[in-house]
Amino acid sequence: MENRTVKFIDLFAGLGGIRLGFESAFNSMGFQTECVMTSEIKPHAVKTLKQNFKHDFFVGDIFEVSNEFIPDFDFLLGGFPCQPFSAGGKRQGFVDTRGTLFFEIERILKEKKPYGFILENVEGLVKHDLENKGDKIGRTLSTILDKLENDLGYNVYWKVFDSLEFGLAQSRKRIFIVGTKKGEIDLRGNEARFNNLNSILESGLDTIKSDFVTKILSHFDLKDLYGKSIKDKRGGDNNIHSWDIGLKGDVSDEQSLLLNKLFKQRRKKQWALEIGIDWMDGMSLTLQQINTFIDCPENELKEMLEDLTNKGYLKFEYPKKLVKEETENGLKTYREYDTNKPKGFNIVTGKLSFEINKILDPNNIAPTLVATDVSRLVVPDGNGLRRLTIREGLRLFGYPEWYEIPTKEYDAFDLLGNTVAVPVVEFVATQLACNYSANRINYLTTSSTPVCS
Repeated sequence: MENRTVKFIDLFAGLGGIRLGFESAFNSMGFQTECVMTSEIKPHAVKTLKQNFKHDFFVGDIFEVSNEFIPDFDFLLGGFPCQPFSAGGKRQGFVDTRGTLFFEIERILKEKKPYGFILENVEGLVKHDLENKGDKIGRTLSTILDKLENDLGYNVYWKVFDSLEFGLAQSRKRIFIVGTKKGEIDLRGNEARFNNLNSILESGLDTIKSDFVTKILSHFDLKDLYGKSIKDKRGGDNNIHSWDIGLKGDVSDEQSLLLNKLFKQRRKKQWALEIGIDWMDGMSLTLQQINTFIDCPENELKEMLEDLTNKGYLKFEYPKKLVKEETENGLKTYREYDTNKPKGFNIVTGKLSFEINKILDPNNIAPTLVATDVSRLVVPDGNGLRRLTIREGLRLFGYPEWYEIPTKEYDAFDLLGNTVAVPVVEFVATQLACNYSANRINYLTTSSTPVCS
């Protein structure tokens, strides 16, 4: 009787999203699936994985798992963290991948020789460490592909997918790298389908009761807030500043005009030249410099600036110079205050300084969810605003309704901000399953390496 069991290992498992998509695809092709090893180090991820999956062999840090302890398997799954490869500053490119998390994938593939793999990473991996501006891919991805193809003997294919085209109400671009021992894989052919946030939102839930939200709703109608971001260092029609809602105290029309001009001017390169520092995106400007673009008597301008500083909209600080320092790990660059230069006025708060970062539009999609700010996204509900629920977060990534994250909300959103879009994985894994179904018999009968059957 033909054995239809496919064995796999799941590295850097997170929420197990790659596993979910992989198993769904192979199950739909008539294969049974068995996860013979899972590796994950975050305690709240481990707790979640054990809640939702059966595990025959669960390990922690893959660095500490030697090859002889890894069971034989057919496929390796890994959404490996993106670590820059160390090139020692040499123009000839990377020497090897030792010391990186990809190296753990490389050494396991070399030893176990499975039929194939699915790897996932951020879109930025494609052009990380470009040697020439016009190059299609950077040296990091080139090194990865070279190792997989030339050193390990896999037929390798890659493509960047956007979750938006898979019926998810979130734009999330990720690169998938797929390899097989036999045959070819075509990663094209997904029929794009689209949904908006309304398709995943719940209703009638408790809304936020805070001074911040009260101030927003006292200055804007709820529907006028759809799609608005709240940050002081950027502008545009879809941005609200803290002074627009009087968050730190009332602001006059003249002061509002001053702040709106200042946050734009402080990004101009002419001021870096005049100050005598390397340009940076947002510099402190002196009273005299500000007076060149604000038509106001200097004494009145000074009074307005000092009032805005006292309220906390501005800070009075030295400009920051760029420092370059040679270390054992290469050139290190950072900024520090230059006390030899005159102090100036600067915008205080960045986008993560507020209780809310963005009000999502239920008739549109969500931006790419990342761990650092997903808890600061809110949605309208009734006459108020509330944070996304964990269930809504799971739906934005295509997780099934039975899936649960049994952790604190903060930890849950940390995991969600680093997970994968399950429908994208399912599409990629379906292409892989088709390849395996067509080529596995030939592979099993001709391969001289250990393969599960």
